Amino acid sequence: MREKQELVSIILNCYNGEKYLKDALETVINQSYYNWELIFWDNKSNDRSKKIFDTYKSKKLKYFQSKEHTSLYEARNLAVKKCNGDYIAFIDADDFWEKDKLEKQIKLFENKHVGVVYGNLWILNEKLRKKKIFSKKKLLKGKIFNNIFSDYKIGVITTVIRKKILIQNNIKFESSYNHIGDFDLFIKLSKICEFETVQEPVATYRVHGENLSLKNTKKEIEEMKNWLQLNKEVLNKLQEKQFMTRIHNREFVNIKFNKNFFHTLKFFLKSSYLIKHFKNYILLFTPLFILKKIMWYQ
Repeated sequence: MREKQELVSIILNCYNGEKYLKDALETVINQSYYNWELIFWDNKSNDRSKKIFDTYKSKKLKYFQSKEHTSLYEARNLAVKKCNGDYIAFIDADDFWEKDKLEKQIKLFENKHVGVVYGNLWILNEKLRKKKIFSKKKLLKGKIFNNIFSDYKIGVITTVIRKKILIQNNIKFESSYNHIGDFDLFIKLSKICEFETVQEPVATYRVHGENLSLKNTKKEIEEMKNWLQLNKEVLNKLQEKQFMTRIHNREFVNIKFNKNFFHTLKFFLKSSYLIKHFKNYILLFTPLFILKKIMWYQ
């Protein structure tokens, strides 16, 4: 007889995700942890996504269609309202999980102070036939707010969240963002609960031409700057400096990849956050064709 398991609600937000959708659905269905429901949120797709979903007859797979197309984070907020589980997890239509992801993670919620469990992940580019681990460093755990800005390594597709933490504290995704809503959510959660980790990869993130964050790096940087302006009062000086360094690093790489050396050099020389670190000198003078081979995941 199986031991009773708490229910996990898995949110799959889909907008024209037909290309990889079957892989994502199969990776949920084949989880070794059996007590889950899938909240399939169709964000007004106009491809074959619903037809693919309809080929699966399990009652554990629940289909919802948005009344209108919304931002990713508004879609996730709407999907959260449909969740019946004790925990909430996220998977995107183009990504997939390890078979024992949920089984490994749910055990870590035995500590009642833990509100989020996350793990490492693989980054995969099938076109280039390349795969790399997201973080070679040990992932942060416990009360991580004081250290999270120096080494933010939380991929939303690796996370499981205790639902009552969201409900009791009225925490949700900031729907005005298109790129950094995950970051904003986990910063909020890091202030009020402990995080636990599975140090090995529990999911795979696919890199391809349609990834929202990869297509709109400039907008992502703008959102990061906006977030800092709105949240300066809750950060200490070190955290502010760490986040500014993160912004400058992102902007530096973006300018470099846009093939404008003199603009890159000008930005580099003006940035006190970049000029102190030797690795940035290497980045500045490395030919772009070599850099693209090294940083293929950007």
